[in-house]
Amino acid sequence: MVVVSEQQVRKRPRHLMDPDNLRREIIRPTGPGVLALEPVQRWVLSVLAATTIGHLAAGLVIAALTIEESRPGAQVGLSVLAGAFGVLAVVVSRVIHQKRFLSPWLLLGLVPAIVGLVLVRG
Repeated sequence: MVVVSEQQVRKRPRHLMDPDNLRREIIRPTGPGVLALEPVQRWVLSVLAATTIGHLAAGLVIAALTIEESRPGAQVGLSVLAGAFGVLAVVVSRVIHQKRFLSPWLLLGLVPAIVGLVLVRG
């Protein structure tokens, strides 16, 4: 007579996966905004666009400072262009968020022009 010994089944700890008993956790959305990815994507895109265009505006101000003082028209022109790109950065970020682009926030875009003109004339 053959005696078959039963193997003891050892339970795995809960934090480990059991290949014999696969369970998939299902995450259901509980409402709008909780698991929504779209608002996060909008914020990331708008910050990235505004930062990139803002760096371009700052570069134009720096370029205006490096031009020789015998060409004041070029310095002022680059400062005005910096302001135009600053306004464009604000418009782009507002359009990404589907807001009206004509708003008082556009005044924030004029900061590079004001800083450039003050530094060039100062």
